[in-house]
Amino acid sequence: MDARLKFSSPWTIHAAEINALFGNDPEVHVEYNDYDCEVKLYVDNAVKAQAIDMILPDEVEFGNVELSIVVVPSNNGRIIFSDFFGKSWKEIFDLAFENNPAYAFTKEVQGVLSNKIYYVVFKNKVVQFFGDNLNDLYGNISTLYQEIAKEVLNIDCFPNVFYCTDIEEKVGITDGRWP
Repeated sequence: MDARLKFSSPWTIHAAEINALFGNDPEVHVEYNDYDCEVKLYVDNAVKAQAIDMILPDEVEFGNVELSIVVVPSNNGRIIFSDFFGKSWKEIFDLAFENNPAYAFTKEVQGVLSNKIYYVVFKNKVVQFFGDNLNDLYGNISTLYQEIAKEVLNIDCFPNVFYCTDIEEKVGITDGRWP
């Protein structure tokens, strides 16, 4: 009989979600240090590192536990946010997710009044990672990239950004009427 007496903490699951979203990107290496409660993303591309640092929070609180999220650019590259002044959220998301197999595209749509709306679209694929899910035979959490993005990205900074999943070729409106 396989009995588990210890469950994954919420911050461990959050780290697994960050890894699911960025871990398959060939330019990103994700490491989680449970002892220090820290996730580090080592990014080979300094511009991508800047963009990722802009869309991820520096820390996430889980009651009395604080998970630190650190983006480390390669070759002692520096993160200079002034390089991103004037860039749209579409450009920033495109840079952050460039060559990431989880990402499809970002669509910028003129808003009803003056604010633009951004749809960050992820691949139509189920994502699985271990999370001590008692509802799953293997303990996995099965979800979509859009749900992970809603959970881990710095949502407070993006009031007009929505995360969604790309359609299959045979589903939905495909004649270009919307959006």
